[in-house]
Amino acid sequence: MPITLPETLPAYGILDREGVMVMSEGRAARQDIRPLRIGLLNLMPKKIQTETQFARLIGATPLQIDFHLIRMSGHETKNTAAEHMAEFYRPFSDVRGEKFDGLIITGAPIEHLEYADVTYWDELCAVFDWCATHVHATFGVCWGGMAWLHHVHGVAKHMLPAKAFGCFRHRNLAPASPYLRGFSDDLLIPVSRWTELRQAEIDAVPGLRTLLASDAVGPCLIEDPARRTLVILNHLEYDSTTLKEEYDRDVAAGRDIAVPVNYFPQDDPRQMPTNRWRSHAHLLYGNWINEIYQTTPYDLAHIGS
Repeated sequence: MPITLPETLPAYGILDREGVMVMSEGRAARQDIRPLRIGLLNLMPKKIQTETQFARLIGATPLQIDFHLIRMSGHETKNTAAEHMAEFYRPFSDVRGEKFDGLIITGAPIEHLEYADVTYWDELCAVFDWCATHVHATFGVCWGGMAWLHHVHGVAKHMLPAKAFGCFRHRNLAPASPYLRGFSDDLLIPVSRWTELRQAEIDAVPGLRTLLASDAVGPCLIEDPARRTLVILNHLEYDSTTLKEEYDRDVAAGRDIAVPVNYFPQDDPRQMPTNRWRSHAHLLYGNWINEIYQTTPYDLAHIGS
């Protein structure tokens, strides 16, 4: 939670520039409290695993979160029970008249497809456009973030010669960013993708800013402040064994898959992996929720206006 200080106090400006959570006394006095409406547009096949990963992170703050699970209207999942989907998820067509403080758009294992060949691409583009008027802050993850950057800014995705798979060191490029409060200068993040975005193409788009990047796997966390949108290409939300499950699945299927980089102890897949990114995952999503709390209108009707 932010610390309340007089705006005229020298410490206020110093801490604000350092990225410390500060709030003016006047702003604090005007704040009313209500639950934050956060939606999860879940495009992953393993719905329950994914919804649990994100709920764990956004539910760890002191704020009350009203969590909504959303699916694409015309796409039926084959990997999650229909009863679960019917009980807990609403199609986008049912929520498009509502407003949300935040929306997370997950990745999807369809990187090999051209965007226009994705069966729900037209509806997903409608979601991206809807966010501008009905969502205060948007967070695109992996393919979901790539797709948002392509639709809004024309940023292309490029196939990699081999899968980026494992845990890679990333550099903190913006220590004073409110989204990176408490972050180390470098950190380990799980990566699992066949495609990349190129830093030069991101830099060519006015307004986009890269906050985290890796020398090995490129840009990771990208901010579009004008649209209150974050895009993360890698997976701080992953459980300790998520990469192991992917590796074991591909080995069992006889696919040519390399051992995830810097993941298993001594790079030995017979050993259980150690989670070395959990704290930064909680920091990032906690910081995102805090930024929403501090900036979203109290009256949901004013979102987008």
